[in-house]
Amino acid sequence: MGPARRETHLLARVGDWGVRLGLVLLSLAAALVVVQVAARNFFDTGLPWADELARFSCIGLVFLSVPALAGRQSLVAVTLLPDMLPPRAARMLALLGDLATLAFAALLLWSFAEFLPRAGKFLTPAMRVPNWVYYSLALAGSLLLALVALDRTLAAMRGAEPSAPYGDDTGSAPRQP
Repeated sequence: MGPARRETHLLARVGDWGVRLGLVLLSLAAALVVVQVAARNFFDTGLPWADELARFSCIGLVFLSVPALAGRQSLVAVTLLPDMLPPRAARMLALLGDLATLAFAALLLWSFAEFLPRAGKFLTPAMRVPNWVYYSLALAGSLLLALVALDRTLAAMRGAEPSAPYGDDTGSAPRQP
């Protein structure tokens, strides 16, 4: 296996770990909502930190899971048009989608570069953590999304199957070389 394929498989594994961490964050968010509702209803007290931590968990869940979905090309899977097209045209349409994803990820990273240096030093209201910590999972997910989109674009330009290392759109495990 060449160095490019090893890096692609590493990206796929990191994306899968992002999904696993996202599931942990989803569980944490659900538990925090239950704790907060119980605190309000049974103890007549609010837990602002729980709301803020649940929001952090949901942000992390989304941004850490998206790169794995992008690798499988199943972010938005409306396949009516690609299914009707000849194979070459369908591949070109997939490449266009990957280029759009790469542009979106680049825009997100540029936005973080503009936003975080100014806002990152301020603390969140309830947990009192710096904003750069609060948005770190979104930044990491955006960076991974850009790498996955770039990898898929380069694979398509080489004539390789871009989704192969990432598994298929049913969520099966990545294919081993």
